[in-house]
Amino acid sequence: MDHLLRALAPISEAGWDAVETTVRPRLATYLAARKLVDFDGPHGWQHSATDLGRVEEIAGPAEGLSALQRWVAPLVELRAAFTVSRRELEDVERGAQDADLPELDDAARRLAIGENVAIFQGYPAARLSGIAGRCTHEQLTLPAEVQQYPTIVARSVDVLRNTGIGGPYGLAIAPAIYTEIVQTTEHGGYPLLDHLRQILDGPVVWAPGVDGGVVLSLRGGDFVFHCGEDISIGYVDHDGDNVWLRLEESFDFQVLEPGAAVCLRPGGSI
Repeated sequence: MDHLLRALAPISEAGWDAVETTVRPRLATYLAARKLVDFDGPHGWQHSATDLGRVEEIAGPAEGLSALQRWVAPLVELRAAFTVSRRELEDVERGAQDADLPELDDAARRLAIGENVAIFQGYPAARLSGIAGRCTHEQLTLPAEVQQYPTIVARSVDVLRNTGIGGPYGLAIAPAIYTEIVQTTEHGGYPLLDHLRQILDGPVVWAPGVDGGVVLSLRGGDFVFHCGEDISIGYVDHDGDNVWLRLEESFDFQVLEPGAAVCLRPGGSI
């Protein structure tokens, strides 16, 4: 029996299919960071650490000995608990195609935002600095007027190019700002979103968990998400009315080239 304990859950194959079918598109929407950084894995739940390829000299255990200790980055396990109604699962068994699983939707959102925050903003408790914590360029400020966003994005791309960081480039942007961009057209009716994509030669990504925005290179090899267990659903407990489940994953994140991103703080003027 594996650690997910799914065999102990009072859920049929049809019920598990409904849960997984419901959560998959939610995760695809919310998992913004995975659209922009390299993905390494999954290596499985038992994969505990990422080898950093470096060592630290330490005192030998006895006279006449030298010693080196290898550096590793331990993976963090994230979990988001949720409840599923047994009555709803019974309806799925009867053939219902419109499973109503609101707590699952919320758990998917929480887990994905947690992953985005760890990658973009950092997660000090897990010793993950994130892109913002390692960025070596001066942080720029998003202008107050959304029509001026192309100027600041172009400036960010110029900063990266001038330091030898090639493209294409991507922009991860906070949801409220993304909405402003999508709703805005420039003189002549040209969509602002398309203009930004043209400057970047890459995507503009709706990114819950991002504070402001991040322009980063998509050339590869600069930012790596090391995945142990990819997002999975496990069983926790049940009673006569509900089944308690959890979404879980394990990962580490490395910034290999701190100069490959420019962070954008919200508000202000150019």
